[in-house]
Amino acid sequence: MHIYRLLLGLTIYISLLLLISCQKDWVFTTSSTDKVTFSSDTLRFDTVFTQIGSSTRILKIYNPSKEAINISSLYLAAGANSKFKINVDGFPGAKALKDIPIYPKDSIYLFATVTINPNSPLSVSPFIFNEELILEVNGNKQVVTLEAWGQNANYFPSRFNKGVPVVLSCKNGEINWNDPKPYVLYGEIFIDSCTLNIPPGTRIYFHGGIVKNNAFGVFNDGILYTLPFGKLLMNGTFDKPIVIQGDRLEPEYQDVAGQWYGIILGRGSKGNKIQYTTIKNSIVGLYVDSTAECTLKNSRIFNTASNGLVGVRATIQADNCLIYNNGGSAVQCINGGDYQFNYCTIASYGSNSSALGMTNYICYDDPITCQRRSQYRLNATFRNSIFYGSDQDEINLSDISSGQNKALFNILFENCVVRVKDLLTGQNKQFSNFLTDQCKNCINGSIQSKVFKNPSEDDYTLDSLSVAANKGIPLLKPYPILIDLLNKNRDSTNPDIGCFEQIK
Repeated sequence: MHIYRLLLGLTIYISLLLLISCQKDWVFTTSSTDKVTFSSDTLRFDTVFTQIGSSTRILKIYNPSKEAINISSLYLAAGANSKFKINVDGFPGAKALKDIPIYPKDSIYLFATVTINPNSPLSVSPFIFNEELILEVNGNKQVVTLEAWGQNANYFPSRFNKGVPVVLSCKNGEINWNDPKPYVLYGEIFIDSCTLNIPPGTRIYFHGGIVKNNAFGVFNDGILYTLPFGKLLMNGTFDKPIVIQGDRLEPEYQDVAGQWYGIILGRGSKGNKIQYTTIKNSIVGLYVDSTAECTLKNSRIFNTASNGLVGVRATIQADNCLIYNNGGSAVQCINGGDYQFNYCTIASYGSNSSALGMTNYICYDDPITCQRRSQYRLNATFRNSIFYGSDQDEINLSDISSGQNKALFNILFENCVVRVKDLLTGQNKQFSNFLTDQCKNCINGSIQSKVFKNPSEDDYTLDSLSVAANKGIPLLKPYPILIDLLNKNRDSTNPDIGCFEQIK
């Protein structure tokens, strides 16, 4: 028995020596082609907390190589400011973890934890926490995304719908988004045979980003789209406006354009109404497609990567609206249509595009020759409105008939502040009489003209010496417009031009 125990002890001792010896003899690959793999490229914490809570997820990191591999550094991109905490095989990662070995065909476990207070302000706990877990392996930086939801919100249609089109239908009935919690939208939402009612005070946030699917290819996500029998009613009020924007609410994203695609009122969609609504930080603010209709009142569209408001052979009625800070033209009317703007301020500063652009055609080939085209009559009336900016021409007009068919290009500006120069001499002087024939009682400003209080700070209220002050006419038909965008009474005799009545 004594000899047996001695032999057993000797065997264990020799085995330990062999194991230690083997570990010391591991050969670590240094080839840049050798990397680690992961059980998932995105680690999602899919719990939506209604109160303070924590959640833990596990990530498995594999070494597929026949040689040992060394993770020279593993860390969270946000460092000490991260909302996440990690632990790798028992070692906490408050700071970067160094020299983590994974032996051939082996794996290690990473545990990630996040603690959420869904009732914190959005500036502290945004809708979505996205952070990168970075691993440096043989000169490569490999990334795993950590994703958690930080607010108790309506994630529609689901938090896993990124890049996926969804049809919202209710058999010609109505759907009301009247939950007091915010709505965070994923993917492309198509409204079909349904009226979507959005009541006062609703907050809508789009989760954008570049995605790819079979229907659209590669595109920017975050679209609300009405089909021919779909209708959108945004019923904001002065005290409870509706806000529509991207879901990145950190301060550094406050003014970033292009975070989501935009709102599209599709071909043939009728009866759409948007009032006291802010649309911002999208690629295009509002796109009204062929024969679609929209009434837009007391609303703001700004910080768009492209145009603010687009109408393509559309019908748009706009009152008391402010559109500014757009990558393209603030307002673009294409291929004709019917447009009426009252008391609107359309501004373009620091952009190569005009505040207003209008055509009565679309070219489908070379825009110089425009042999293949669609054309349609344009009827547009602008009253008591401002079209102004940093360029000497803030109105761009293009008539396919070159003035030969007046019915095809029927435009009228009344009591407006504009800025034009080359328009009066270009295009074979078609618009040489613009300021007398098509712009009645208008003020053509220059770089010296006082118009806005501080456009460099996006303050488009009127300067105390503004040329727009007291130069409007009372608008009583077809309905009276008696207040401005700030709910201030307009002067009953000599109202100011633009969406803001001057503060006197």
